[in-house]
Amino acid sequence: MRHNPPRRRRRRITMRKWNFCAGPAVISEEVLSEVQAELLEYKNFGTSIMEMSHRSEAYKKVASTAKDDLKDILEIPDTFEILFLQGGATYQFSMIPMNFKHLTGTADYITTGTWTKKAFIEGSKIMNLKEIHSSEDNNFTNAPNIEDLEISEKAAYVHYCPNETIQGNAIHKAPKINKPLVADMSSVILSEPLDVRNFSLIYAGAQKNIGPAGLTIVILNKEFMKEGNKNLPNLLRYSEHAKSDSMLNTPPTFSWYVAGKVFKWIKNKGGLRFFKEQNTLKASKLYKFIDNSDFYSNPVEIDNRSIMNIPFILRDNMLDSSFLKESGQNGLLNLKGHRSVGGMRASIYNAMPLEGVEELIKFMDYFESKYG
Repeated sequence: MRHNPPRRRRRRITMRKWNFCAGPAVISEEVLSEVQAELLEYKNFGTSIMEMSHRSEAYKKVASTAKDDLKDILEIPDTFEILFLQGGATYQFSMIPMNFKHLTGTADYITTGTWTKKAFIEGSKIMNLKEIHSSEDNNFTNAPNIEDLEISEKAAYVHYCPNETIQGNAIHKAPKINKPLVADMSSVILSEPLDVRNFSLIYAGAQKNIGPAGLTIVILNKEFMKEGNKNLPNLLRYSEHAKSDSMLNTPPTFSWYVAGKVFKWIKNKGGLRFFKEQNTLKASKLYKFIDNSDFYSNPVEIDNRSIMNIPFILRDNMLDSSFLKESGQNGLLNLKGHRSVGGMRASIYNAMPLEGVEELIKFMDYFESKYG
């Protein structure tokens, strides 16, 4: 029986390790290298991008190029607005109901994990929300077919999360319903092709597949946006942010700039079809190893398994601390599961290469041979 730790392959000239953090998450080294090269001075302008006015022509070009590239990557039609906002995805839990409460006074929410539960609780402080499904009784290990649910006749919109970061469950197919569809795509956006026309509003925190924390992307149908509450303060209105090209106040300029670098990187790699293939391959390899082991297990129903966030449980949870300690010593970082769930979790976003997943599998195999 093998008890020696797997030999780490020499990679890159830095001492960076494999980062499986759920967020803020791994960013492509190509992008980080570009940022590093421009950190002191951006394109002969004499200052860092972080010191540059968001009103300057140089920064306006950075911002508009990022917006155009995101529009190109997702094939976003002109009937949709793209906003670069602050406050994180969590801020959208209240901003969405504030903007659309006046339409009918109620909306439908589908609770499939921690984040949708938080969205429901926060939104309920603002308007009368109806939870039309919750998989909490099953520890959020599955998710429904939304098209089979009974949608409230008066619902102003239907809210759901296609990928729950903490529990690692997913709804892989966008539902077709006769109500405005709102989706929290923080941990799945840009991982695969997406038809935004199925949605009225998409929001996503940047710190997973887009870039550094501090930025939130909102993509919303312009007609839906026009229905927003006109009596709100300007900073709370999507339409006012749209009029100002997301510069109603000083935006998170550095995060926006890095996001633009990531968009270029995605395009240069081959776009979302390339990343869907890579992400599916990474996830399938890790799930296959877990399923073929009696030492590790994944609690999520197969049809609802995430390709971005993969939780796994050790047969003996008394070994959790040893697993985390030894994995860290072997260059595998941030594998601890969320405190509300326990166990382990490997987040394998776009910027996590296949090699990183293979190194994780090698270590898991070694650890099982040592303690199993």
